[in-house]
Amino acid sequence: MGLIARVSLLIACPFCSAVSQTLRQEMGVMDAVAIAEATAESVRDEETGRVKLRVVSVLKGETLVKPDETITAVYYGAVEPGRRFMLSGADPNDIQWSCLPITEVSEKYLIDLTKLADDPLARLKFYQDYLQHPDGMLNRDAYDEFAIAPYSVVQQLKPHMNHDQLIKWLREPELPADRKRLYMTMLGICGDEKDLPMLDEMLRSTQSSSRGGLDALIACYLVLAGEKGLPTIDEMFLKNPKAPYAETYAAIMAIRFHGTETDKIPRSVLVRSLHHVLERKDLADLVIPDLARCGDWSQISKLEELFVAAEKDNNWIRVPVVNYLRACPNPEAVEAIKRLKEIDPESVKRASSFFSIPVPAAPAAPATSSLAPGKKETLVSTGSQSRNSLGLKVVIGPIDKKFASLPFVIRTEHAFAIAHGKSLTSVMNANGANRVAMVAVPLLTFASFVLFLYLVLNGGGKRIAALRV
Repeated sequence: MGLIARVSLLIACPFCSAVSQTLRQEMGVMDAVAIAEATAESVRDEETGRVKLRVVSVLKGETLVKPDETITAVYYGAVEPGRRFMLSGADPNDIQWSCLPITEVSEKYLIDLTKLADDPLARLKFYQDYLQHPDGMLNRDAYDEFAIAPYSVVQQLKPHMNHDQLIKWLREPELPADRKRLYMTMLGICGDEKDLPMLDEMLRSTQSSSRGGLDALIACYLVLAGEKGLPTIDEMFLKNPKAPYAETYAAIMAIRFHGTETDKIPRSVLVRSLHHVLERKDLADLVIPDLARCGDWSQISKLEELFVAAEKDNNWIRVPVVNYLRACPNPEAVEAIKRLKEIDPESVKRASSFFSIPVPAAPAAPATSSLAPGKKETLVSTGSQSRNSLGLKVVIGPIDKKFASLPFVIRTEHAFAIAHGKSLTSVMNANGANRVAMVAVPLLTFASFVLFLYLVLNGGGKRIAALRV
């Protein structure tokens, strides 16, 4: 679609994305799992890849396979005597085995997995020791387990986190962005204000390696700095018209995280930061749904102004504006929609046809502004959605303001996802049938007409009869 993003419901590490199914998950769906080794008789068939292996121990499915049993699996890599594998088998009636080569260390890891208590926190304590393990398979698996763990469970790990080790890892210049996102998330949990100078240095660095995982970096900075850190983020990313799209979007994601998952900064303060983005016409549509979700109805006039001023190169903003007004309970919003319908009835119709009325989200927790002591949160909050179903987890690829040229459907579905606390994937799946039908039906109709015309011009009767047969 042109949008390099991966989205899912924020029930896990807010800025992490699992690379693949974890070993624990894989073992859970298999009928049998065993450790096997190659012997002197293990000669692989070059064509089929089939090779005989001796079972050393059974981790799951004791009724399907026994120790010392010889089984046939498929593996196309090198098979030397003594080399060990994790065998995963499915279908008890005709079990088929897949092979994963393992080392002595990874074998112990797999065995330890089977002994872990069914306790999410206990599992994270175990995986934490493998996050930077030299064995790539193990550190990837540990990372993926953190990526799928509920954020609330990651928070419970705080007493067991190694703060100094996290700092050491975060200072590594070659640290991948995905790991940086996880470690920043963890630092936000176990860190304090003493870490702010390092984070500020990273924010201002011109080195791409220092600013990898910028969304998590900004979120961590705001967790530790609180409301006092917002002016820095505003000046660098939200108010700054020269800030690249990816950086501004990272800041929006960080603020969105704070609006749904923490009570560090009151929403009434967070939305004031989002107001700055409304001054950037090519990006304003990104935050309009957030304002609706937060029940911030102070921007009716500004959004009506953006609707009226929208030109051909940024008219996608009109649908989010209409949806904001549809969600607003104030009478002024109803009157505004009437005025906008006279200007662009198609956009108003599109908003009403493709999207339900956005529902403002419940606040993460009661909060007051630290800069205005005693001032209560005044934003309107309705609905009964749980906090864990409200945010988005997005990993942005190397994209910039070219996003502005993306098709209307992608931008509006993206906005709708934010407004409803859903993932872009779920929204696109939900609208998928309608969207496919909108494209496929005209194409099939046209193709049928061309085929019919071709048959008529080339002895059509007989050809149509032949097609029926």
